[in-house]
Amino acid sequence: MAWANAPTSRSLKPNWRRADMYVLKHGIKRNPEKRWALPDRIFFGHGACHILAGTFLEHPPLEGFYGERIIPGEGFAGNHIYVTNGVIAFDYHGYCARERLLEHHGKSWASRAAGWHCAITKVDFDLLDTIELNRRKILGPDQYLHDLISRARRFLQRIDHAEAAARALRIATA
Repeated sequence: MAWANAPTSRSLKPNWRRADMYVLKHGIKRNPEKRWALPDRIFFGHGACHILAGTFLEHPPLEGFYGERIIPGEGFAGNHIYVTNGVIAFDYHGYCARERLLEHHGKSWASRAAGWHCAITKVDFDLLDTIELNRRKILGPDQYLHDLISRARRFLQRIDHAEAAARALRIATA
């Protein structure tokens, strides 16, 4: 198993033989009620990954993690923010090898858009600050229907971070 201890249903696990990724129905991200009603993993994987990462960093369950951002090339979609210690990473899937996350994300978007490419940067701004996020064309936590930070905290509380990170590290360094 590539993703360690992600709170999710089996039907949503990615198929690593192909670059599959869950695709939202058109218009859901523009409908606050329908967007909020999405299961946590889909919700945080489609437009709220930065809040999950920011909430993780606000009270880190593990030491040594920092935010990284995947910035797609001009004209492409596929922005993603996650936390990493440089070896393993955490996002809405759970913990995994950082390189595995990057590989999966890149293959998934490249399978949907020929020529897709990106840059990886260290996050140098507050992931929970609406003004900082809006400067980067990202919604702030107060621009969602309900209390998104509380939702992210509940998502994070369901995970045994020490065990999941240790498992991901074993896989990453095997």
